[in-house]
Amino acid sequence: MITREAPTHLGTMRDRNLALVLGEIARHQPVTRARLAELTGLTKTTVAAQVGVLTRLQLVEGAGPVREGGRGRPGAPLSLASGPVAGLGLEVNGHYLAACVLDMNGVVRGRAHIARNSRDRPVGETLDALVRMARRVIEEAAEAGFTVMGTTVAVPGVVDRAAGTVNAPNIGWQAVTVEALLADSLPPQPIGVRVENEANLGALGELWYGAGRGSGSYVYVSGEAGIGAGLVVDGELFRGAHGAAGEIGHVVVDPSGPSCACGGRGCVEQVAGLDAVLRAAAIESVDAGGAGHLPDATAELLRRLETGDALAAAAVEAAGSGMAVALIAAVNLLDPDTVVLGGLHALLAPWMAPHIESALSRSGGRLRGSVPTIRAAALASESAVRGGAGTVVARVLADPMVVS
Repeated sequence: MITREAPTHLGTMRDRNLALVLGEIARHQPVTRARLAELTGLTKTTVAAQVGVLTRLQLVEGAGPVREGGRGRPGAPLSLASGPVAGLGLEVNGHYLAACVLDMNGVVRGRAHIARNSRDRPVGETLDALVRMARRVIEEAAEAGFTVMGTTVAVPGVVDRAAGTVNAPNIGWQAVTVEALLADSLPPQPIGVRVENEANLGALGELWYGAGRGSGSYVYVSGEAGIGAGLVVDGELFRGAHGAAGEIGHVVVDPSGPSCACGGRGCVEQVAGLDAVLRAAAIESVDAGGAGHLPDATAELLRRLETGDALAAAAVEAAGSGMAVALIAAVNLLDPDTVVLGGLHALLAPWMAPHIESALSRSGGRLRGSVPTIRAAALASESAVRGGAGTVVARVLADPMVVS
């Protein structure tokens, strides 16, 4: 069956060309107008017109002279502007709240971090604390000359886009309308407020700004009280048909293991999650508040690992081996070149990664020809919050007129 495409209106074409030019500036900066014409296939006149619009929108700026091909008169290169356009990322975690403002180049222009146990608090209290922090960061960004265009919130649960709700059992959330509640509480923003799964945003944060750069396909594992994964395939986030791809936290790795809140037994969260590792290491879990924004118990776990404590080492070995069992299917199916350990697991990577590599190798990785590289997230606990801010930047790159 042959279908007719809808006609392309002149305004739509202009918007597409605007996004095309801005995207090439982002990829090749600093870049001259002549080079942009080559990259985009547009005429120099069209490129000049688009650059004029982007300059008026304060999205691009001059970046000092470079020469085309190393000879001739210097061109007039362009780069993404260092301001005022910015995006805000927020994160709700079991033991902290975080915020991060990024400019169009991904440079951090503001951040906040509150050590807070959100797992045993009413949803309203947590969202009120998040709003207060977000308002303060937005105001501080404005004082520094930056305008927040939109906000993306990372949550440790499943986002039901159709229903507009979030289910996050590890922090006690069920059918919470986070987007609507925050949109009513934050200052109006051109792009608005969006909520995303924390592991997916962590994967994007590492793709754009961290350990995922240069990796075509990788699995990002988010390790806190719960465990999730973000899947990047050929440089693109894979969400699945219903946006729930990567939910590995309840893969059974020990059928006779501890019971889980999901109703099963021996889920990977019960072996490799923060609470499980602390229990196995005989470390009492306490509220957040340690140095460096770590929970006191996590800081104690790291101290014991660094001093060679046998019980702590055994707990992390069990966690690594259990995590590997959960990853085997994903690795065999996707054949990623890298597994990025995020959140708590980024801190434990020096002790955990060897056990994951060993287990993946035994599972048949060498028969396939390779075992993926296991590495710690470069952004550690900031992967998701930066990924959230980065999605706002990505929206502006895709539709520059949104800032007008």
